[in-house]
Amino acid sequence: MLAQKTLATRLFGLRNVILRGQALSASPARLQHSQVPQSGQPVLPARPETSSAKTLMDIGTRRIFSEDHDLFRQNVRRFFQEEVVPYHHEWEKAGQVSREVWEKAGEQGLLGTMIAEEHGGIGGDVLSAAVVWEEQMYANCTGPGFSLHSDIIMPYIVNYGSKEQIERFIPKMAAGKCISAIAMTEPGAGSDLQGVKTYAKRDGSDWILNGSKVFISNGWMADLVVVVAVTNRDAKSAAHGISLFLVENGTKGFHKGRKLDKIGLKAQDTAELFFEDVRLPADALLGELNKGFYYLMNELPQERLAVSGLAMASSEFMFEETRNYVLQRKAFGKTIAHLQTVQHKLAELKTDICVGRAFVDNCIQLHAEKRLDAATASMAKFWASDLQNKVATQCLQLHGGWGYMWEYPIAKAFVDSRVQPIYGGTNEIMKELIARTIVGQK
Repeated sequence: MLAQKTLATRLFGLRNVILRGQALSASPARLQHSQVPQSGQPVLPARPETSSAKTLMDIGTRRIFSEDHDLFRQNVRRFFQEEVVPYHHEWEKAGQVSREVWEKAGEQGLLGTMIAEEHGGIGGDVLSAAVVWEEQMYANCTGPGFSLHSDIIMPYIVNYGSKEQIERFIPKMAAGKCISAIAMTEPGAGSDLQGVKTYAKRDGSDWILNGSKVFISNGWMADLVVVVAVTNRDAKSAAHGISLFLVENGTKGFHKGRKLDKIGLKAQDTAELFFEDVRLPADALLGELNKGFYYLMNELPQERLAVSGLAMASSEFMFEETRNYVLQRKAFGKTIAHLQTVQHKLAELKTDICVGRAFVDNCIQLHAEKRLDAATASMAKFWASDLQNKVATQCLQLHGGWGYMWEYPIAKAFVDSRVQPIYGGTNEIMKELIARTIVGQK
């Protein structure tokens, strides 16, 4: 509780900014119809949409945000420029970020943004979380696994954990002193969670956990891992026999494999995890026994929304990076921005990005109102991540040979984009989930 109070005191001003933003964003009419005078109320200026803003990354745009979100964005942008960008190249060589940047992120209120203050979080909204997703992509720094930690894993503990689990882990996670990962994927089970083989069996009041996981983001640095395991092999279906466990680093039998050598996300510590007769106490079970699959299904829409938010922000960054490049690069005696083929390509890209942004912003607003369903989140995830890769390919092409050089930001954005249609459920699975709602299959 002391850690929770200390964090709350340190972030009091920031929390007020976010909460004021919540109050404003809770009234869409105030933002969308701000030009309509109301007796006794000040008239707020209209917020430009992405399509009419000077750049796609301008602060103060988009009707879903308020001025208080803008203030928060300024702080987040400053954090990434000062605490992440200067060190990211070295982190790419190391295959992981520093622990210090996690703690600094906690000090600045970038972790657990959506988690209620009563649980040790910052007490903001999904719009505040979206600001953090976007600013990380605008910085073109994919190393820190903040969104996974804050907006995917922490909600599992808050939504399904016991009071003791919440009090033990959430304040430390919000402070960046407890880094988390979620272990779903296995060598033989990716998007099909019902194919999980990792198994936990009872031994008295304890559990004995055995199995392995792969492609685990934050896996190497993780202090706490949410592990998906089978607990009832005789269940009528695999979905009825899966549970979640909290496994702490240092637990006997829990081993971390190598940091995986990926084509992109070089500063993101993706690892293999191994569980060999790991003895867990009864209170390591997260939520109810054999309800894990349902918990995963409940939380996946938010994960897929986060992926779509990251994808759109990355597309916006790549567009602006390319716009700046073609305005400077000369060929045939003038900048290549004078070439009609380049102008038309930029027009196509901006239009595609603005259309995608409108849909994803709508999904963010729906989620803020607790109305985002799984199929719509799947649409956002597959559309935005496919678009991100289209934008990456075409923006690199507009850079010519220099786009293939690692020192150019577009090269790193290109390789980092490729994983987006894969994780969070492959886009092929997203289409399957969407199709089921169309044809009525369960």
